[in-house]
Parts: sequence; structure tokens; C-alpha cells
Amino acid sequence: MENDNANSTKNKPVHEIRMGAIKCVVWANKAGDNGVMYNVVPVRLYRIGDGDWNETHSLGRDDLLVAAKLLDAAHTWICETEQSERKSKRSQES
Repeated sequence: MENDNANSTKNKPVHEIRMGAIKCVVWANKAGDNGVMYNVVPVRLYRIGDGDWNETHSLGRDDLLVAAKLLDAAHTWICETEQSERKSKRSQES
């Protein structure tokens, strides 16, 4: 089991999109010579009573359309980011 100090040194998401209790978290992973590979994790936030907020990856029926919209927004963000990175790389090479 990891302690809090180990968790604070972990990578952080590069982007997060939230609508209500649903969010999509975008992670960047280096893919060697191929640049960056982005992964998206949908998350539902909830809390029991007045306790701390918790996260689950289990989505209910009413969460699905919101998650679909957020996944679409994440896809758009990734495509725009990759395009910007390619453009920047080309300008550095010339």
C-alpha cells in the first residue's frame, strides 16, 4: 500500500472535464519515439451523507449521456492538442 508522499510524486492528469458529478480525466503517457499517448478515464463522484467525496468508475443509466458528452469533449481536446504538438514540432525542425 502506498503512502501519501508516494501519491504526491505521481503524475497528474493533463486535463480534466467535469459536468455535474461526472468527469473525464485525461492522462498523458510517453510512447517512446511516437510522442505522447493520451488515455481518458471516466469517473463518477459521490459521497455518502456528509462524508468525504469518493470516486467510482461505475456509471449508472443517467450518467451515460453526460459521460458520452464528456468523452466527446475529451476526444476534441486530445485531437487539438496533438495537432498543436505536431505544428510546434514542425516549426522547431525548420
